[in-house]
Amino acid sequence: MSLPSYRSCRGFTLIEIMVVVVILGILAAMIVPRLLSRPDMAKVTKAKIDIKSIEESLGLFKLDNGFYPSTEQGLKALVTKPETGRIPTGYSIEGYLKKVPVDPWNKPYIYISPGVNSTDFDIISHGSDNEPGGEGFAADINSWEIE
Repeated sequence: MSLPSYRSCRGFTLIEIMVVVVILGILAAMIVPRLLSRPDMAKVTKAKIDIKSIEESLGLFKLDNGFYPSTEQGLKALVTKPETGRIPTGYSIEGYLKKVPVDPWNKPYIYISPGVNSTDFDIISHGSDNEPGGEGFAADINSWEIE
């Protein structure tokens, strides 16, 4: 029985290992930024879905009462019957929402009725920076711009 020679048990050279590390680094540099932007994209999508849901609830409120809640009554008029301003007479016993929603950045949605940009109402989230305007994930999400 013969012992294996050291030449047949050869491992990786330092150069081969460095090439693999560089290739993995390049792949990580291309993939990681895409994965990191996913949570921000998800928050923007959730805000759009929330706004659509609020619009549907406002539509039901108007169907039952003949008008939209005023800016002063706000979105809380969809949770509990308003006691100030124009009082709804056909208000649903269950209300129209379980609670007043906040945007994905834990800020309240801005509700304006009658709307400045649409005739009935405007719903706005100022995005991740909570400032008017902005770009990218910090851009405003406006009800009149959502399809």
